[in-house]
Amino acid sequence: MNNNEKFKSGFVSIVGRPNVGKSTLLNQIMGEKITITSDKAQTTRNRIQGIYTTDEEQVVFIDTPGIHKPKHQLGQFMVDSALSTLNEVDMVLFMINVSEKMGPGDRFIMERLRNIHTPVFLVLNQIDKVHPDKLLPIIEAYQNEMEFDEVIPVSAIDGNNVDRLLEVISSYLEEGPQYYPSDQVSDHPEYFIVQELIREKVLQLTREEIPHSVAVITESMQRESENLIEVQATIVVERSSQKGIIIGKQGSMLKEIGTRARKDIEILLGNKIYLELWVKVADDWRDTPRDLNRFGYKDEEY
Repeated sequence: MNNNEKFKSGFVSIVGRPNVGKSTLLNQIMGEKITITSDKAQTTRNRIQGIYTTDEEQVVFIDTPGIHKPKHQLGQFMVDSALSTLNEVDMVLFMINVSEKMGPGDRFIMERLRNIHTPVFLVLNQIDKVHPDKLLPIIEAYQNEMEFDEVIPVSAIDGNNVDRLLEVISSYLEEGPQYYPSDQVSDHPEYFIVQELIREKVLQLTREEIPHSVAVITESMQRESENLIEVQATIVVERSSQKGIIIGKQGSMLKEIGTRARKDIEILLGNKIYLELWVKVADDWRDTPRDLNRFGYKDEEY
Protein backbone atom coordinates (compact mmCIF):
# COMPACT_ATOMS: atom_id res chain seq x y z
CA MET A 1 0.00 0.00 0.00
CA ASN A 2 1.25 3.49 -0.88
CA ASN A 3 1.78 5.37 2.40
CA ASN A 4 0.14 8.48 0.93
CA GLU A 5 -3.10 6.58 0.44
CA LYS A 6 -5.55 5.98 3.26
CA PHE A 7 -6.56 2.37 3.93
CA LYS A 8 -10.34 1.83 3.76
CA SER A 9 -12.44 -0.86 5.44
CA GLY A 10 -16.02 -1.76 6.23
CA PHE A 11 -18.65 -4.42 6.88
CA VAL A 12 -21.19 -5.48 4.25
CA SER A 13 -24.24 -7.66 4.94
CA ILE A 14 -25.79 -9.80 2.18
CA VAL A 15 -29.52 -10.37 2.71
CA GLY A 16 -32.29 -11.90 0.63
CA ARG A 17 -34.83 -14.65 0.41
CA PRO A 18 -33.52 -18.21 0.81
CA ASN A 19 -31.74 -19.58 -2.25
CA VAL A 20 -31.16 -16.39 -4.27
CA GLY A 21 -27.41 -17.00 -4.56
CA LYS A 22 -25.95 -15.16 -1.56
CA SER A 23 -23.39 -17.87 -0.75
CA THR A 24 -22.49 -18.26 -4.43
CA LEU A 25 -21.79 -14.52 -4.65
CA LEU A 26 -19.61 -14.58 -1.55
CA ASN A 27 -17.62 -17.57 -2.83
CA GLN A 28 -17.21 -15.78 -6.20
CA ILE A 29 -15.86 -12.63 -4.51
CA MET A 30 -13.51 -14.61 -2.29
CA GLY A 31 -12.33 -16.87 -5.10
CA GLU A 32 -12.59 -19.92 -2.85
CA LYS A 33 -15.20 -21.96 -1.06
CA ILE A 34 -15.98 -20.56 2.38
CA THR A 35 -19.75 -21.09 2.44
CA ILE A 36 -21.80 -24.06 1.36
CA THR A 37 -24.02 -23.81 -1.68
CA SER A 38 -26.97 -26.02 -2.50
CA ASP A 39 -30.11 -25.74 -4.61
CA LYS A 40 -32.10 -26.31 -1.44
CA ALA A 41 -33.32 -23.28 0.46
CA GLN A 42 -31.94 -22.34 3.88
CA THR A 43 -28.55 -24.00 3.62
CA THR A 44 -26.74 -21.14 5.39
CA ARG A 45 -27.37 -21.23 9.13
CA ASN A 46 -24.77 -18.93 10.65
CA ARG A 47 -23.52 -15.50 9.70
CA ILE A 48 -20.40 -16.47 7.81
CA GLN A 49 -17.87 -13.72 7.28
CA GLY A 50 -15.77 -13.58 4.14
CA ILE A 51 -12.80 -11.25 4.41
CA TYR A 52 -11.80 -9.61 1.12
CA THR A 53 -8.48 -7.77 1.38
CA THR A 54 -6.46 -5.79 -1.17
CA ASP A 55 -3.55 -3.36 -0.72
CA GLU A 56 -6.03 -0.49 -0.43
CA GLU A 57 -8.98 -1.92 1.46
CA GLN A 58 -10.60 -4.68 3.49
CA VAL A 59 -14.27 -5.60 3.13
CA VAL A 60 -15.79 -8.01 5.65
CA PHE A 61 -18.84 -9.71 4.11
CA ILE A 62 -21.53 -11.26 6.26
CA ASP A 63 -23.59 -13.91 4.48
CA THR A 64 -26.84 -14.18 6.41
CA PRO A 65 -29.35 -17.02 6.49
CA GLY A 66 -32.22 -16.43 4.05
CA ILE A 67 -35.00 -14.47 5.71
CA HIS A 68 -38.15 -16.59 5.76
CA LYS A 69 -41.19 -17.33 7.92
CA PRO A 70 -39.81 -19.58 10.69
CA LYS A 71 -41.44 -22.94 11.51
CA HIS A 72 -39.27 -24.00 14.47
CA GLN A 73 -36.72 -22.60 16.90
CA LEU A 74 -33.84 -23.15 14.50
CA GLY A 75 -35.76 -21.19 11.85
CA GLN A 76 -36.42 -18.35 14.29
CA PHE A 77 -32.72 -18.28 15.19
CA MET A 78 -31.81 -18.03 11.50
CA VAL A 79 -34.18 -15.10 10.84
CA ASP A 80 -33.14 -13.23 14.01
CA SER A 81 -29.52 -13.77 12.99
CA ALA A 82 -30.10 -12.25 9.55
CA LEU A 83 -32.04 -9.21 10.77
CA SER A 84 -29.61 -8.46 13.59
CA THR A 85 -26.85 -7.57 11.11
CA LEU A 86 -28.66 -4.77 9.32
CA ASN A 87 -27.87 -1.86 11.63
CA GLU A 88 -24.37 -3.09 12.49
CA VAL A 89 -22.84 -2.81 9.03
CA ASP A 90 -21.68 -0.08 6.62
CA MET A 91 -23.87 -1.22 3.74
CA VAL A 92 -26.45 -3.89 2.91
CA LEU A 93 -26.70 -5.87 -0.33
CA PHE A 94 -30.33 -6.90 -0.87
CA MET A 95 -30.06 -9.78 -3.31
CA ILE A 96 -32.89 -11.02 -5.53
CA ASN A 97 -33.13 -13.69 -8.22
CA VAL A 98 -34.41 -12.02 -11.41
CA SER A 99 -35.73 -15.31 -12.77
CA GLU A 100 -38.27 -15.44 -9.90
CA LYS A 101 -41.20 -13.07 -9.41
CA MET A 102 -41.16 -10.64 -6.50
CA GLY A 103 -42.89 -12.40 -3.63
CA PRO A 104 -44.10 -11.79 -0.07
CA GLY A 105 -40.62 -12.76 1.18
CA ASP A 106 -39.00 -9.92 -0.80
CA ARG A 107 -41.59 -7.43 0.49
CA PHE A 108 -41.08 -8.69 4.06
CA ILE A 109 -37.34 -7.94 3.77
CA MET A 110 -37.83 -4.55 2.11
CA GLU A 111 -40.23 -3.58 4.88
CA ARG A 112 -37.37 -4.06 7.35
CA LEU A 113 -34.78 -2.42 5.10
CA ARG A 114 -36.85 0.79 4.93
CA ASN A 115 -36.28 1.28 8.67
CA ILE A 116 -32.47 1.20 8.60
CA HIS A 117 -30.07 4.09 8.01
CA THR A 118 -27.44 1.96 6.24
CA PRO A 119 -27.00 2.35 2.44
CA VAL A 120 -28.88 -0.46 0.67
CA PHE A 121 -27.89 -1.79 -2.77
CA LEU A 122 -30.29 -3.83 -4.90
CA VAL A 123 -28.24 -6.71 -6.36
CA LEU A 124 -30.06 -8.54 -9.15
CA ASN A 125 -28.68 -12.05 -9.56
CA GLN A 126 -28.94 -14.52 -12.46
CA ILE A 127 -29.09 -11.81 -15.14
CA ASP A 128 -27.93 -14.53 -17.56
CA LYS A 129 -31.35 -16.18 -17.15
CA VAL A 130 -33.47 -13.26 -18.48
CA HIS A 131 -33.49 -11.16 -21.67
CA PRO A 132 -31.91 -7.70 -21.12
CA ASP A 133 -35.21 -6.06 -22.18
CA LYS A 134 -36.94 -7.66 -19.20
CA LEU A 135 -34.42 -6.35 -16.67
CA LEU A 136 -35.62 -2.73 -16.58
CA PRO A 137 -39.25 -3.55 -15.61
CA ILE A 138 -37.93 -5.81 -12.80
CA ILE A 139 -35.69 -2.99 -11.49
CA GLU A 140 -38.59 -0.49 -11.69
CA ALA A 141 -40.90 -2.87 -9.77
CA TYR A 142 -38.41 -3.02 -6.88
CA GLN A 143 -37.71 0.72 -7.00
CA ASN A 144 -41.44 1.33 -6.67
CA GLU A 145 -41.33 -0.58 -3.39
CA MET A 146 -38.37 1.30 -1.90
CA GLU A 147 -35.52 3.63 -2.80
CA PHE A 148 -32.12 1.97 -3.27
CA ASP A 149 -28.76 3.71 -3.08
CA GLU A 150 -27.39 1.57 -5.93
CA VAL A 151 -28.77 -1.01 -8.39
CA ILE A 152 -26.27 -3.59 -9.64
CA PRO A 153 -27.11 -6.60 -11.88
CA VAL A 154 -24.75 -9.60 -11.55
CA SER A 155 -24.42 -13.27 -12.35
CA ALA A 156 -22.93 -14.74 -9.17
CA ILE A 157 -22.30 -18.17 -10.63
CA ASP A 158 -20.04 -17.01 -13.50
CA GLY A 159 -18.80 -13.76 -11.93
CA ASN A 160 -20.39 -11.46 -14.52
CA ASN A 161 -20.32 -7.82 -13.24
CA VAL A 162 -19.07 -8.86 -9.78
CA ASP A 163 -16.02 -6.60 -10.30
CA ARG A 164 -18.39 -3.67 -10.83
CA LEU A 165 -20.19 -4.53 -7.58
CA LEU A 166 -16.84 -4.49 -5.74
CA GLU A 167 -15.98 -1.09 -7.27
CA VAL A 168 -19.26 0.41 -6.05
CA ILE A 169 -18.79 -1.08 -2.57
CA SER A 170 -15.27 0.39 -2.51
CA SER A 171 -16.62 3.86 -3.38
CA TYR A 172 -18.79 3.78 -0.24
CA LEU A 173 -16.01 2.62 2.11
CA GLU A 174 -14.52 5.08 4.56
CA GLU A 175 -11.03 5.22 5.98
CA GLY A 176 -10.63 2.47 8.55
CA PRO A 177 -8.33 -0.16 10.06
CA GLN A 178 -7.39 -3.56 8.70
CA TYR A 179 -9.40 -5.82 11.02
CA TYR A 180 -7.92 -9.15 9.91
CA PRO A 181 -4.57 -10.37 8.52
CA SER A 182 -4.29 -10.14 4.71
CA ASP A 183 -4.27 -13.93 4.24
CA GLN A 184 -7.34 -14.62 6.41
CA VAL A 185 -10.51 -15.30 4.38
CA SER A 186 -13.04 -16.08 7.11
CA ASP A 187 -13.52 -15.35 10.80
CA HIS A 188 -14.85 -18.84 11.41
CA PRO A 189 -12.35 -21.41 12.64
CA GLU A 190 -11.43 -24.11 10.18
CA TYR A 191 -13.40 -26.82 12.02
CA PHE A 192 -16.60 -24.85 11.34
CA ILE A 193 -15.93 -24.66 7.59
CA VAL A 194 -15.02 -28.37 7.61
CA GLN A 195 -18.39 -29.32 9.09
CA GLU A 196 -20.19 -27.01 6.65
CA LEU A 197 -18.47 -28.76 3.72
CA ILE A 198 -19.58 -32.16 5.06
CA ARG A 199 -23.16 -30.86 5.53
CA GLU A 200 -23.15 -29.57 1.95
CA LYS A 201 -22.36 -33.07 0.63
CA VAL A 202 -25.21 -34.55 2.71
CA LEU A 203 -27.64 -32.03 1.20
CA GLN A 204 -26.33 -32.62 -2.34
CA LEU A 205 -26.40 -36.41 -2.19
CA THR A 206 -29.54 -37.17 -0.20
CA ARG A 207 -31.77 -34.71 -2.07
CA GLU A 208 -35.36 -34.76 -0.80
CA GLU A 209 -34.96 -37.59 1.72
CA ILE A 210 -33.01 -35.51 4.25
CA PRO A 211 -34.44 -32.02 4.64
CA HIS A 212 -32.74 -29.56 6.97
CA SER A 213 -32.77 -31.86 9.95
CA VAL A 214 -29.05 -32.51 9.64
CA ALA A 215 -26.20 -31.00 11.64
CA VAL A 216 -22.50 -31.83 11.57
CA ILE A 217 -20.11 -31.64 14.52
CA THR A 218 -16.34 -31.73 14.01
CA GLU A 219 -15.22 -33.89 16.93
CA SER A 220 -11.48 -33.53 16.37
CA MET A 221 -8.82 -32.36 13.90
CA GLN A 222 -5.35 -33.70 14.61
CA ARG A 223 -2.15 -33.61 12.60
CA GLU A 224 -0.88 -37.19 12.31
CA SER A 225 2.19 -36.31 10.27
CA GLU A 226 3.60 -33.47 8.18
CA ASN A 227 1.34 -34.41 5.27
CA LEU A 228 -1.75 -35.87 7.01
CA ILE A 229 -4.51 -34.41 9.16
CA GLU A 230 -7.07 -36.73 10.74
CA VAL A 231 -10.60 -35.30 10.93
CA GLN A 232 -13.37 -37.00 12.91
CA ALA A 233 -16.93 -35.72 12.52
CA THR A 234 -20.46 -36.76 13.47
CA ILE A 235 -23.52 -36.25 11.25
CA VAL A 236 -26.61 -35.69 13.44
CA VAL A 237 -30.15 -36.39 12.22
CA GLU A 238 -33.58 -36.34 13.89
CA ARG A 239 -34.87 -39.84 13.06
CA SER A 240 -33.55 -43.39 12.72
CA SER A 241 -34.92 -43.63 9.18
CA GLN A 242 -32.72 -40.65 8.21
CA LYS A 243 -29.70 -42.36 9.74
CA GLY A 244 -30.32 -45.34 7.45
CA ILE A 245 -30.50 -43.07 4.39
CA ILE A 246 -27.22 -41.32 5.23
CA ILE A 247 -25.37 -44.59 5.87
CA GLY A 248 -26.87 -46.17 2.72
CA LYS A 249 -26.68 -49.76 1.50
CA GLN A 250 -23.56 -51.35 3.02
CA GLY A 251 -22.34 -47.88 3.96
CA SER A 252 -22.27 -46.67 0.33
CA MET A 253 -23.89 -43.25 0.91
CA LEU A 254 -21.68 -42.40 3.90
CA LYS A 255 -18.62 -43.41 1.89
CA GLU A 256 -19.62 -41.11 -1.00
CA ILE A 257 -20.32 -38.19 1.39
CA GLY A 258 -16.87 -38.73 2.91
CA THR A 259 -15.10 -38.98 -0.45
CA ARG A 260 -16.59 -35.73 -1.76
CA ALA A 261 -16.14 -33.82 1.50
CA ARG A 262 -12.53 -34.97 1.83
CA LYS A 263 -11.63 -33.43 -1.55
CA ASP A 264 -12.96 -30.00 -0.53
CA ILE A 265 -11.38 -30.21 2.94
CA GLU A 266 -7.99 -31.06 1.39
CA ILE A 267 -8.24 -27.91 -0.77
CA LEU A 268 -9.25 -25.85 2.28
CA LEU A 269 -6.46 -27.10 4.55
CA GLY A 270 -3.82 -27.67 1.86
CA ASN A 271 -3.14 -31.14 3.28
CA LYS A 272 -3.96 -34.79 2.80
CA ILE A 273 -6.95 -35.67 4.99
CA TYR A 274 -8.05 -38.87 6.67
CA LEU A 275 -11.78 -38.33 7.29
CA GLU A 276 -13.78 -40.51 9.67
CA LEU A 277 -17.56 -40.00 9.80
CA TRP A 278 -20.21 -41.27 12.23
CA VAL A 279 -23.98 -40.83 12.15
CA LYS A 280 -26.18 -40.43 15.22
CA VAL A 281 -29.81 -39.60 16.00
CA ALA A 282 -30.89 -36.69 18.25
CA ASP A 283 -34.70 -36.52 18.31
CA ASP A 284 -36.16 -33.11 17.33
CA TRP A 285 -32.85 -31.33 17.89
CA ARG A 286 -34.01 -28.27 15.92
CA ASP A 287 -36.59 -27.51 18.63
CA THR A 288 -34.34 -28.32 21.60
CA PRO A 289 -32.39 -25.27 22.87
CA ARG A 290 -29.75 -27.50 24.51
CA ASP A 291 -29.07 -29.27 21.20
CA LEU A 292 -29.11 -26.02 19.21
CA ASN A 293 -26.37 -24.73 21.51
CA ARG A 294 -24.44 -27.98 21.35
CA PHE A 295 -24.48 -27.98 17.54
CA GLY A 296 -23.20 -24.41 17.27
CA TYR A 297 -26.33 -22.23 17.06
CA LYS A 298 -25.60 -19.95 20.01
CA ASP A 299 -27.67 -16.81 20.42
CA GLU A 300 -24.98 -14.86 22.23
CA GLU A 301 -22.57 -15.21 19.28
CA TYR A 302 -24.91 -13.56 16.82
